[in-house]
Amino acid sequence: MIMDLTSAVGKHAEWKTKFRSAITKKEEMDAATIAKDNCCELGKWLHGEAKAQFGALTSYKECIQKHAAFHTEAAKVAAAINAKKFTEAEAMLGNGTGYTKVSGEVGVAIMHLKKEAGL
Repeated sequence: MIMDLTSAVGKHAEWKTKFRSAITKKEEMDAATIAKDNCCELGKWLHGEAKAQFGALTSYKECIQKHAAFHTEAAKVAAAINAKKFTEAEAMLGNGTGYTKVSGEVGVAIMHLKKEAGL
């Protein structure tokens, strides 16, 4: 499988929009699945094919770590939404928060992997 890492960056950045939509519409989110870093397309690739091909690369290890941290923080936002703590959830999406920090870091890590792996 060829992984489109540029697309993966975009898909992870889209979570902020998904969260804001859920807050506005007061919708529940699947926090348990969001918490898992091996359920999204990128996660399946990182834990499968990429591990065999690129597991020795520093950028791969960084990407695995940052991707897992992203899903942990994203699940916290989803849990706040599910608990109907909409103001708190919105605040978690603001500048300087754990979510915003790891969201940026996972994008950088993905692009580092893309460069080092020659993808």
